[in-house]
Amino acid sequence: MTSQQTSVATSADRIIALRLSSITLPLSTPISDAKVLTGRQQPMREVAFLFAEVTTAAGDDGIGFSYSKRAGGPGQFAHACEVAPAVIGEDASDIGKLWTKLVWAGASVGRSGLSVQALAAIDVALWDLKAKRAGLSVGKLIGAHRDGVRTYNTSGGFLHTPIEQVIENAQRSLADGIGGIKIKVGQPDWRTDLQRLTAVREALGEDVPLMVDANQQWDRRTALRLGRALEEFGLVWIEEPLDAYDAEGHAALSSALDTPIATGEMLAGVGEHVRMIDARAADVVQPDAPRIGGITQFLKLSTYVEHHQLDLAPHFAMEIHLHLAAAFAGNDPWVEHFDWLDPLFNERLATHDGRMWLPDRPGLGFTLSDQARAWTVDSADFTATS
Repeated sequence: MTSQQTSVATSADRIIALRLSSITLPLSTPISDAKVLTGRQQPMREVAFLFAEVTTAAGDDGIGFSYSKRAGGPGQFAHACEVAPAVIGEDASDIGKLWTKLVWAGASVGRSGLSVQALAAIDVALWDLKAKRAGLSVGKLIGAHRDGVRTYNTSGGFLHTPIEQVIENAQRSLADGIGGIKIKVGQPDWRTDLQRLTAVREALGEDVPLMVDANQQWDRRTALRLGRALEEFGLVWIEEPLDAYDAEGHAALSSALDTPIATGEMLAGVGEHVRMIDARAADVVQPDAPRIGGITQFLKLSTYVEHHQLDLAPHFAMEIHLHLAAAFAGNDPWVEHFDWLDPLFNERLATHDGRMWLPDRPGLGFTLSDQARAWTVDSADFTATS
């Protein structure tokens, strides 16, 4: 390739436009987990999303998103707007370079939490664009180890839901081809948790993979006592039994119980996960790509998870995490199935035989619906000047 041809290619790959949109997704029913029952949070009635849409001079485009529950949506949008000009005019293929440029553009607010969550939407959009240009799904572009990933449903098992409805929801999920069921625990009276779990296990049978999630609301003594009581249910894991940052407590619990311990969804950067892994605080690592800075950062972490021979089960955002779990080189991972995001997109993911399957559509395989556009509460456009 001549220098002139190189220049033309670089010009074609140049980012000429970036649109950021703050979109609020209303939930049909207020959602309650153990954090609500302990009085630490109010029921969740909506989810705030930050969408990024990137366009190159050649007309290629990509879409990505981050999100926040209960608080932080406007902050993510504001921070993304501050640093977004840093990518205009840059080569869209240089995703790692652009992540570093963005994080330095907002360096005064650090490299974890809201600051990197704002960057995640742009990072994911760049990966979507790159995969579309290659005519591949994001999972295939990275290098898939499997075409389908084990999947379990969470959205049907929240604490506000009567146990009869939880069971009906679980049976419907299994009939739809989903492989496992997770229910929430953390009732003020722990006996209620055991009663609900017993009812679910009896209804579904011994062979259905079953998980529970305490959403960080037990203390160490309660977690150990209940963890021992839960051993008889043959759970795939006990999720977030303790505060997300209690690495020592999680490590002790993991050592004391046969049931695997899962945690990590609330950690807000790769470094926080590394400290948790080094402390042997989890058997199942549950990173959230939008919360740790996007796909670029997730890939760094997944290598560390594989190196330590731990299991991987990304949190929420199955539209992104399906691709990343498919590309995980370690043990067969799990992806969390939520139907909450369905109204945002025109496409759906396929589930059958207990697994969620990579779409054959290029990129992430999703386009924003008209309804999502109608739920936009703020937007900003950044364009090249020449």
